[in-house]
Amino acid sequence: MTKIKGKGDGPGGRNEHYDIGKRKNIPRATVVKEIETGAHPDAHVVKIRGRKYARDNPDSSKKDNVNRR
Repeated sequence: MTKIKGKGDGPGGRNEHYDIGKRKNIPRATVVKEIETGAHPDAHVVKIRGRKYARDNPDSSKKDNVNRR
């Protein structure tokens, strides 16, 4: 499955765009909608201060998290 990677390009390092495989700079709203419709079964949506963000489902690996550091 193609992993989602946050760009950290918004204020305070928020993810306003994501890279998904070869697809680059996908807006947050588009990624959220794709996750909610089941296009990315290894991810889920979290709501923080009224905004929805993409997150990888929990597992034992940190290297595949949306916010890799």
